[in-house]
Amino acid sequence: MSAPQSATAPPAGPGNPIQAMLEAPLSLRERKKLKTRQTIRREAYRLIAEQGYENTTVDQIAAAAEVSPSTFFRYFATKEDLVLTDEYDPAMIEALIARPADEPFLRSCRETLVGMLRELMRHEREELLVRLRLARDVPALRARMIDTGSEPQRLYLTAMTRRAGLREPTYAMRITAAAIGAATTETVLQWAESGGTEDITELVDRTFAILEDGFSGA
Repeated sequence: MSAPQSATAPPAGPGNPIQAMLEAPLSLRERKKLKTRQTIRREAYRLIAEQGYENTTVDQIAAAAEVSPSTFFRYFATKEDLVLTDEYDPAMIEALIARPADEPFLRSCRETLVGMLRELMRHEREELLVRLRLARDVPALRARMIDTGSEPQRLYLTAMTRRAGLREPTYAMRITAAAIGAATTETVLQWAESGGTEDITELVDRTFAILEDGFSGA
């Protein structure tokens, strides 16, 4: 596997709306924890770009981030979690819930995802591309992503259930969430496959157009 491009650290502060969105509901202590998590992740991507995923150890990442290995594992249960998890899920759920109550859920997802990805492309494009290339190219990561394929589905299902004011999702909600989760995963992998040359916001918009057509037909 060829080494991925180096990820650049996103700017902090008001110039980065994504960072501001992540930090807004957090206490000072939680913001410090978020910054430590992001530092560990950025140092990991830098090392992986230099020497490859398999050759990069947790001890090396911890040393580069100036934390102990035990601290690393408080933030990431495994090395794979550096790539396959992120900080955006809570913000995504809140953004979906904040959409108009009478708006179809697929439309809410379409508008929310396109808006968030537009900001990510401005501030964290290279980091996102590195993550998705690794998820696509490293067999252990690809297998883990398949094993945890229900995670995107769970995100959408949580948002739908909370929007509806229900304690438990309906069967129709579970089917809808499963379809959206599978479709969006395929979309971001398609973007990684293209080496980031395609416009990911256009890909996502096209994906939801297909889903909306399919659900309306059904």
